[in-house]
Amino acid sequence: MASVATNPSLFKVILGSSSPARREILADMGYEFTVMSAGIDEKAIRKDKPEELVKALAEAKAEAIKLKLHGDCAPGRDQTALLITSDQVMVSKGMIRERPRSAEEAREFIKGYSGDRAFAVNFVLVSNLSTGATRGGWDIPEIKFQHIPDDFIDKVVNQGDMTCVAGGLKLTHPSVLPFIKELVSNCSYFVSHKKKEHTVLILQMQNNSEFGPLFCPLCNFLIDCPCRYGG
Repeated sequence: MASVATNPSLFKVILGSSSPARREILADMGYEFTVMSAGIDEKAIRKDKPEELVKALAEAKAEAIKLKLHGDCAPGRDQTALLITSDQVMVSKGMIRERPRSAEEAREFIKGYSGDRAFAVNFVLVSNLSTGATRGGWDIPEIKFQHIPDDFIDKVVNQGDMTCVAGGLKLTHPSVLPFIKELVSNCSYFVSHKKKEHTVLILQMQNNSEFGPLFCPLCNFLIDCPCRYGG
């Protein structure tokens, strides 16, 4: 697995995301890649269920980037081209939390996490631009929060750069980590689990392997699982 991930000559990787975290993950894994922005109106795509929303957004980003590329990655070219698109939302108190539209909305989101729990609902899609095949998967860790004091919330909201993400709070920021009481998945989720998710999808796509059922990381049921966002 490592030999494939560190050999950039085997395939070209295009990251269809402006997320610094996604760029960092792929760079740490040894991939050489280019970045393209989909430039879609995400608010125009609406779904009631969070897992359906992130999937629809990742797919829409992929389609938009394919249109921009036109024939650059057409079948028959020597090098396989893989496009990675993704989306994430937070679910808090049964409500979908996307990127906040204002400082007040960010404040509301963070206050809702305080002393409670939330789910980070992720979907990653890998598209083989040379064959048209796609592989995708969800990741839904549960995050339990300590009490988050108002003065910290005020500082974060006023600072701005920690709230311009889905859910309104950059969970990987060192100042936020003390307020995370527990992660249901492995404590190294923010790096190792996402690396594994990307690697498995990329290798399945490159090797044209069959993509099996998608399992919820919380309870090992199929993605329409009984534990999701439960009380």
